[in-house]
Formats: sequence, C-alpha cells, structure tokens
Amino acid sequence: MSRPQSERFQLNTQSECIAKYRAIVERKRVYLFFKRAFDTVVSALLICCLSPVLIVTALAVGLTSRGGVFFTQRRVGLNGRIFKIIKFRTMVPKAASMGREITVGDDKRVTAVGRFIRRIRLDELPQFFNVLTGDMSLIGPRPEVEHYVNQYDDAEQATLLVRPGLSCRASLLFADEAELLAAQHDPEKYYVNIIMKQKAQLNLEYIENMSFAEDIKTFFATIAHVFK
Repeated sequence: MSRPQSERFQLNTQSECIAKYRAIVERKRVYLFFKRAFDTVVSALLICCLSPVLIVTALAVGLTSRGGVFFTQRRVGLNGRIFKIIKFRTMVPKAASMGREITVGDDKRVTAVGRFIRRIRLDELPQFFNVLTGDMSLIGPRPEVEHYVNQYDDAEQATLLVRPGLSCRASLLFADEAELLAAQHDPEKYYVNIIMKQKAQLNLEYIENMSFAEDIKTFFATIAHVFK
C-alpha cells in the first residue's frame, strides 16, 4: 500500500461522491452522539451479561486447539483509521498464510469447535469490546481489511464516514456468504466484483437513512437471525 489508508481517505474527501455523504453525516451529528452513548452502555451491559458465555467459549477454543483464544486482524474503521478487530479464534494457527482473507464454504482451516461457534455467531462476541472502546458501533457497515478497502471507488469510500458495525443489513443479507463463495469458480473475484459492490451499496443506503429506528430494527433482526 503506497500510503496509509487514513491518508488515502482524507485525499478523497473533496470528491463530490463523498461530499454528499459527509453532508448527511454532519446533519446527523446529534443522532451520532447519542448513538455512541447507546453503544457504550449496551456493549458494557452485554459484556457483563454474556460473561459466562464468553468464558465458556474461550475455554472451548483454548482447550481444543493450539494458537490462543483470540484472533485479531487489522480492519479499516472510521475515517480510514486502522484498528484491530477481536474475535474468538476459529481457525488453525497461521491460517492467514494458508489461504484467502475470505472464508469459502467448508474451509479446511476452520477447527471443529470453530465451525460450531461460527454457526451460532459466538466468534463475534469479543467485538463488544471493540464497540466499548469506540472502534466499532453495534450497527453500521461491517469493517473490511485494507486489501479490499483499497479497491473501493470514490463513492464506496464514503462508508468510512461512520463507525463500522457489528451488524448491518448487508451482513444479514449475505449471512451465507461462505457457501455462496464456495459455489463460484473464482471466489475472490466474485467477492470483489459482486458481493463487495452490493454490500457497499447497502451501506451507503444505510448512511442516507440512518436513524435509531433503523438501528433498533437491524439489532433485533440480528438477534432473530442468530436464534433461528
């Protein structure tokens, strides 16, 4: 990468595509202030309430395979700032050097316990700490790795104007992404040219229409999806 992602983003802020969404974000500063307060309180409460689940999951991961309990990865967040997303580890050690950055179908890098906790989304629970620290929000565009953000066009860069989220409409729509990619001849190309583009469009629509009502609707839709 020729320059830091945050610097690249700042260089694009004068683009008309981004200016449109920047104006929307500016108009919704009060909403975003209270959204951040809501995120802080709810994530703290959820960490406390879910602490037994967090402990049991950590033990299951740590005792059944080598490589540590947590997986961290560089993602691109608000205004192009890089942060480390936290998940329970679901893959074998050094999985990143053994294949793609996306997970495809019956990925052999995923451990037996990892496959189970992925199915019921337990691997995502540590991201409540990302929400608590301000790197993420409960609801918002899912954060991507730098490799894929570097392929965003000007309009898609506008998704970096808001905090990335633990869940969003796009992530719910593509909940079966791994299986969808497994059916493709070139999963990487399909992800970049089809899935990533559709996700970006949904995320831009979210910015245009973001509100507490929309966030609460997505929050409960996410819970319903986990328990269906």
